[in-house]
Amino acid sequence: MRAYQPIKTVDLKSDMPSVREALERLDRAIASARKEDRHLIKIVHGYGSKGVGGEIRIAVQKRLRELVDTGQIRSCIFGEDWSTSCDEAWRLLQRQPELKSDADLGRRNSGITIVIL
Repeated sequence: MRAYQPIKTVDLKSDMPSVREALERLDRAIASARKEDRHLIKIVHGYGSKGVGGEIRIAVQKRLRELVDTGQIRSCIFGEDWSTSCDEAWRLLQRQPELKSDADLGRRNSGITIVIL
């Protein structure tokens, strides 16, 4: 049996899907996490194959902002802000100290986003 992980990681970009497919995967990942009574998801959306922008990254972050604005998710922390110097990340780390061992914490990884349901 696998140990419980405080954060569920979902890779949206591994097989280079279309933006539409990546957004559908995001929606399914959020629905699945809710069913599993999970409160945190790390979305791996990449940052673009050339290291700039990236259509999937932009679309996923836009969708997540909309979900926050409409109250469908609590919050999201973009990878570039996933550090102890970000107030929201710090509050989350205080509530769940086990997240301090997350490999992306403090790396300014713009290819991920932490979603708080």
